[in-house]
Amino acid sequence: MDLMTGAASGGSPGAVALVAVVLAAGYALACAIYPFTAHGRCNGTGKLRSPSGKAWRTCRGCKGSGRKLRVGRRLFDATTRHGRNL
Repeated sequence: MDLMTGAASGGSPGAVALVAVVLAAGYALACAIYPFTAHGRCNGTGKLRSPSGKAWRTCRGCKGSGRKLRVGRRLFDATTRHGRNL
């Protein structure tokens, strides 16, 4: 039984835990390398268009930058900030 087949078919709990740890480590690495992601409302442009498409305004959610901080990076920043204040 290989690792992915065992995890997908409800195999051993150790294999499932290993896959979960690998996925969490991958997401943590992605948050460290790429802390920002495209803002969903404006699709990363920083602009919201009118229904006609001619007029636009800056997105309030990202303040026109088109980026937002990932959830994992926000959690990491909050935990490190908490540790510094002790």
